Amino acid sequence: MTRYSWGMVTAIVHINAEVDRIPEIAQTIAEIDGVSEVYSITGEYDLMAMVRVPAYEQIAEIIPGRLNKVPGVLATSTHIAFRTYSKHDLDAAFSLGLTESD
Repeated sequence: MTRYSWGMVTAIVHINAEVDRIPEIAQTIAEIDGVSEVYSITGEYDLMAMVRVPAYEQIAEIIPGRLNKVPGVLATSTHIAFRTYSKHDLDAAFSLGLTESD
C-alpha cells in the first residue's frame, strides 16, 4: 500500500448529538487521541471536532472507529482539508523568536 504524507492530515467533523448530553459527548470526543479540539456550534450540527493526524489511514481509525461509537453521537459528516491557512501559523512562521529588547 502506498502511504502519502505531507505533514498533518486535518479532518473537520460535524456531529449531531443527543442535545441533553452535548457537554458529556464533547468531553468524551475531546479525549480521543487525534482529536485536537471540539466546539459546541449553532446551526444544523451540535458539535464540530478537529481531527489532526499524520496519515490518512488514521482518519478511518478515529472517526468511524472511535468517534462515531461515542454514546450519544447520532450522525457525523466528515470533511478533509486540502490545505490549512491560519494567521496563527503565518505569525509563527515569520517569527524569529526575538523579543523587543533584543
